[in-house]
Amino acid sequence: MTALLAVSGLQAGYGKKIVVHNVDLALDANEIAVVLGHNGAGKTTLLRTIFGLIKARSGSVSFAGRDITGRSPSANITDGLALVPQGHGIFRTLGVRQNLELGGFSIADRQVMAERLARVFALFPVLQERQQQIGGTLSGGQQQMLAIGMALMSAPRLLILDEPSIGLAPLLVERVMASIREINRTYGTTILLVEQNLKHGLAIASRAVVLNRGAKVYDGDPAALADERRLLEMF
Repeated sequence: MTALLAVSGLQAGYGKKIVVHNVDLALDANEIAVVLGHNGAGKTTLLRTIFGLIKARSGSVSFAGRDITGRSPSANITDGLALVPQGHGIFRTLGVRQNLELGGFSIADRQVMAERLARVFALFPVLQERQQQIGGTLSGGQQQMLAIGMALMSAPRLLILDEPSIGLAPLLVERVMASIREINRTYGTTILLVEQNLKHGLAIASRAVVLNRGAKVYDGDPAALADERRLLEMF
């Protein structure tokens, strides 16, 4: 069976500096894969290169059997990829509903728009309650829910999340992680996330990938990383 996402020999970086070194990665449909590593390990660069925000120096990225290396983010969104960047990535001066509608910018059919909004509101009832509230006045957890909701408006087959728990209180981390698992279970969305909270990231993942100085040093069962000493050795 062809992997939904296949990354082969990927190198990427900034200026003359190579940050991601010859990374191979393959995700099947319906998987949840968590990428772990210390700060500066290349995790965010890997996600941004897959999504098309950074040009690969070498290697390839394929999605659903098609080469998408270097393709624009807008084309990737249309094709079924979505990225929630670190730091929420919402329009802070616009209302909640306006943010969600912008997330579904390519939707021409009003009925489809309504259905997508209903799906997001079912997942995050607080967003329905606060439809008219300005995005920047929401709590940190609610802003993260809104950012995820915006990504879901395009009904992605692959949802890429960069540090969804960053800056959140422990209870909110649990809620966000539970919502990610629910998206995967309910809609069959494949999830690729970077997560610094090792406990929560490993708990929801079916696959774990560890990067060290831009190179992949582990790719396999998250349960094998339950021994914190072994994980720290990889870092």
